[in-house]
Amino acid sequence: MGASDPEVAPWAPGRAAGMAGAGAGAGARGGAPAGVEARARDPPPAHRAHPRHPRPAAQPSARRMDGGAGVPGSGDNAPTTEALFVALGAGVTALSHPLLYVKLLIQVGHEPMPPTLGTNVLGRKVLYLPSFFTYAKYIVQVDGKIGLFRGLSPRLMSNALSTVTRGSMKKVFPPDEIEQVSNKDDMKTSLKKVVKETSYEMMMQCVSRMLAHPLHVISMRCMVQFVGREAKYSGVLSSIGKIFKEEGLLGFFVGLIPHLLGDVVFLWGCNLLAHFINAYLVDDSVSDTPGGLGNDQNPGSQAAGTPHVLHRLQAGLPPYSPVFKSWIHCWKYLSVQGQLFRGSSLLFRRVSSGSCFALE
Repeated sequence: MGASDPEVAPWAPGRAAGMAGAGAGAGARGGAPAGVEARARDPPPAHRAHPRHPRPAAQPSARRMDGGAGVPGSGDNAPTTEALFVALGAGVTALSHPLLYVKLLIQVGHEPMPPTLGTNVLGRKVLYLPSFFTYAKYIVQVDGKIGLFRGLSPRLMSNALSTVTRGSMKKVFPPDEIEQVSNKDDMKTSLKKVVKETSYEMMMQCVSRMLAHPLHVISMRCMVQFVGREAKYSGVLSSIGKIFKEEGLLGFFVGLIPHLLGDVVFLWGCNLLAHFINAYLVDDSVSDTPGGLGNDQNPGSQAAGTPHVLHRLQAGLPPYSPVFKSWIHCWKYLSVQGQLFRGSSLLFRRVSSGSCFALE
């Protein structure tokens, strides 16, 4: 290989002597050709860094940027996103727990403070029950500030289990065949898509509700112990042992049916209402439906189911409450008393004529 070589000649003019010397010296180093030694010392200009124009740094490939996946944000980011949702849900649950706690005690009919006399907007005198802030202040006086978070641990576990279950079900049963609703669809086609999507969401919600319901039962019983000043349910593991020993496996699913019915009615009602509003009032896509209920996000199913879950505690026994044979018995009783929506208002609560608790 000499200076006339097409790969060497363009970038090695005037170095014939050097190449000859390299060839001579190559024999002493093992007989390597002169051109090979020259290439080792002088790379082609396309790959050689110029002193005034340094070689640009190599850009990472797309596969290197997303951790080995061909598409950014796929695969490896799924566990991180799920953990983020669990963490955010835990924060919201912890902040809203005092509100749920007071609401639950009101739902079971526990009124430790007498009503106060006041006037309504029409100037008529009415009896007002303690609002949320007054009730919460009373709990702090009895149990301290930490008392506002009674039953929080099993509730956090219940919501986390529900979130993880929904995420796992989406991986096992991905909604790939569900077509998004477009404003180009006619009424019949779009309604069919909404029904299909809502059915998918209902399946996930029912499964996650059933798996997380035992922890929900434990959480409610921990909170309602405030009524009778009991300490029967103190921890998650000990509560599981007590419920299984006294009530068997079915004890973990007390009140499940009204919760499931409430979830289904709430989910279908919201999705269909959103669909018809977007179809008739808004000329836009209705693909974003309000699915994905959390474990405690349905207010309509707890009024009749709550007292039925609390048997074996003083809050679920006379004189605080009758003993209900089933959630239907509880529903009928609250309906006659006009208390199906007890706990729906936490600020301006008035004494009704059909109240099922005694006023002193």
